[in-house]
Amino acid sequence: MTNDDAPVRFDTKIAVLLRTDLAGWQRLNVTAFLVSGLGTRRPEVIGEPYADADDTPYLPMFRQPVLVFEGGKELLTGAHERAVARSLPCSVFTSDLFATGNDRDNRAAVRAVSRGQLDLVGLAVYGPRNAVDKVFKGARMHR
Repeated sequence: MTNDDAPVRFDTKIAVLLRTDLAGWQRLNVTAFLVSGLGTRRPEVIGEPYADADDTPYLPMFRQPVLVFEGGKELLTGAHERAVARSLPCSVFTSDLFATGNDRDNRAAVRAVSRGQLDLVGLAVYGPRNAVDKVFKGARMHR
């Protein structure tokens, strides 16, 4: 027998790390971009579609919370190195992307810079909870 009222615990975590020197609008924009591709590569993170009492359909969303953290440039660089070393699915947002206006130019801006030289302003990671916790070690929850 299962208890449908029991709290749901996830073995995985979706987490975003933002650089602390971003403006408010940049934090929101970067977060949205970083998590936007996760469901296309990891369909298990997407829940069922929604509907209201009038049967108006709504798009499905992530089935688990997205935790947002913040930290300095060095912490972000270290977290990126740890995520890559652990082969965790991740997305990056660099400072160069604020000057582009489309997906093609975004990809070209990232492609033009070696991994160790990326000027990261945001990173999203998905994976087992303990692995993501280790990647984001030292980061604090976004306020």
